[in-house]
Amino acid sequence: RCQRWVENCRRADLEDKTPDQLNKHYRLCAKHFETSMICRSSPYRTVLRDNAVPTIFDLTSHLNNPHSRHRKRIKELSEDEIRTLKQQKIDDAFERKQATQESNENSEQNTVSEEGGEEQEEKAVPLTLEERENKDYLKSLFEILILMGKQNIPLDGHNVDELPEGIFTSDNFQALLEYRINGGDEVLRKRFEMTAVNLEYCSKTQQKQMLEICENCVREETLREVRDSHFFSIVTDEVVDIAGVEHLPVLVRFVDDSHNLREEFIGFLPYEADPEILAVKFHTTITEKWGLNMEYCRGQAYIVSSGFASKMKVVATRLLEKYPQAVYTLCSSCALNVWLAKSVPVVGVSIALGTIEEVCCLFNQSPQLLVELDNTISALFQDNDERGNELKKICRSQWTGRHDTFEVLVDLLQALVLCLDAVSSDFSVRWNNFIVGRAFVLSSALTDFDFIVTIVIMKNVLSFTRAFGKNLQGQTSDVFFAAGSLTAVLHSLNEVMENIEVYHEFWFEEATNLATKLDVQIKLPGKFRRAQQGNFDPDMTSENYYKEILSVPTVEHIIQELKDIFSEQHLKALKCLSLVPSVMGQLKFNTSEEHHADMFKNDLPNPDTLSAELHCWRIKWKHRGKDIELPATIYEALHLPDIKFFPNVYALLKVLCLLPVMKVENEKYGIGRKRLKAYLKNTLTGQRSSNLALLNINLDIKHDLDLMVDTYIKLYP
Repeated sequence: RCQRWVENCRRADLEDKTPDQLNKHYRLCAKHFETSMICRSSPYRTVLRDNAVPTIFDLTSHLNNPHSRHRKRIKELSEDEIRTLKQQKIDDAFERKQATQESNENSEQNTVSEEGGEEQEEKAVPLTLEERENKDYLKSLFEILILMGKQNIPLDGHNVDELPEGIFTSDNFQALLEYRINGGDEVLRKRFEMTAVNLEYCSKTQQKQMLEICENCVREETLREVRDSHFFSIVTDEVVDIAGVEHLPVLVRFVDDSHNLREEFIGFLPYEADPEILAVKFHTTITEKWGLNMEYCRGQAYIVSSGFASKMKVVATRLLEKYPQAVYTLCSSCALNVWLAKSVPVVGVSIALGTIEEVCCLFNQSPQLLVELDNTISALFQDNDERGNELKKICRSQWTGRHDTFEVLVDLLQALVLCLDAVSSDFSVRWNNFIVGRAFVLSSALTDFDFIVTIVIMKNVLSFTRAFGKNLQGQTSDVFFAAGSLTAVLHSLNEVMENIEVYHEFWFEEATNLATKLDVQIKLPGKFRRAQQGNFDPDMTSENYYKEILSVPTVEHIIQELKDIFSEQHLKALKCLSLVPSVMGQLKFNTSEEHHADMFKNDLPNPDTLSAELHCWRIKWKHRGKDIELPATIYEALHLPDIKFFPNVYALLKVLCLLPVMKVENEKYGIGRKRLKAYLKNTLTGQRSSNLALLNINLDIKHDLDLMVDTYIKLYP
């Protein structure tokens, strides 16, 4: 590589230098490198990619410029000329140093201009003993913080309230420092040997500063890869509590240099109650703080908890106004029906979803409870063993995230109520007080008529989108054909809306039958009757009430949400999935991707040749050998050895797989979300830290300790 640099710079005088000499004594201006060759991992340091070669040289401009006749020209220098030039530079430098009375006599410089760029011979200024010891000390502190992040060790140790008055104990950070000193770390020992025993070695403020630098440096490793790949998508997960403050987890999708679609966690964003403020801060954080260019964003998706959907929709709308190509889609990790249910703006639905989560959580906490539920299911489904065994299996999974969650719940409701009643009325020592108490509360919630009618109506309304949503999480061909079936789904829902009285009558009858089976009284909600305060309309029946308050707004909302999430742009993008050879084969190779690919025209390397290239792509697979299987996924197509001969197809496939609705085919590249869930599950709310969380979730990302130390010294001199 050094030899190529010398050749490109036309520096014949350096051809006999060894790579070690060139690397140690000479520098080349960054102006001679393409921007894609430069990794700006921090504001303080410019780092070149491993394969970087200088290519930008203006060697002809001086020929047409009359004012540049006396400019230094590039020419081959003889050994004598080089020696004379060097001596002259040395003498000049020495005289300047003497004139300004500077004491450093080792400042030899060799500067040769080259159209605004220059290579210079330089010597690094050696660190003083104090500076070197300080850097070693800071490096030890950073190593401990990184260890704590990777191993998910909270910074704080014992709670002060737990200790008797006058007793001092170290927090986890200080305890690890002491352990390292005792293990023979001379740098730390020398630093702290004269420090009082009960004095903090590193203040909370300093810990926070260093953690922020750790977080930024680790995040920057991922963001650099995102910038190198140009295009990306943004995905957020459900709002979480970090030490008492609500935060929004943010993940980024991109295709790396090895053609793998990856979904990586890049940080938490403080949640704002005002959606407009949230939209502004969301955009500012991504563009200014994290340095991503939203012009390259090709998709956005938001997994939301109940009650947050409308606010995140405002964020999506504001981003779409600025960046129309950031297509708003569903996220592949969330079932469509669950997403739709969480977005319904009816309080009863949000309460029902919360109750379902609590029931699932209680049974998952206790294997004994699951055994009790199995026995109850066996007793109730004696005439249908197949369905009974299926429900037992479902109960041992995270069934609240299924496409048919409400259908499963309606079938399970009687078994759940009987099981919880048995537990709450059992006064033996078999169950602890917590489980007995929760069983009583949840049994009461499940036998509330408002809950029963809500889950029955949601089951029936979402039955129209169940198959459609399941296909969206299926194979690539399933997603492609699902896009074409949306019109039929919307037609069915519109037909329901036009005949809502008839449909609601059937749904309400099903709810009353289930309530009767559970011996639940059919009545209007108590909160509604209390709100009337004597102005109660005697003609208001339970059936009419739930039609107006639940059925009508739910159906209307789902129709509108489907239209919003599956916009014309989104559907056009999904139609481009016919590029995948297996889909092409199912369509008998009679496809017309160019009609749908116009939205990605500016993302293609050679848009003028797209039509011809697509024709060659179809012919390649139509006339393949008998023993060659058609690639079934975008992942397989991107890893074809000859994909480089189809640059436009490669670019299209790369952008398509970024859409959040497309699943990450290789599970090891979608590990970021799983690690996020694991961190939140395994860490107490009060001990969570957004800085340590990033280190824990991205534990396999390389980190540059020297860069962290240098950054810290510059920011906090």
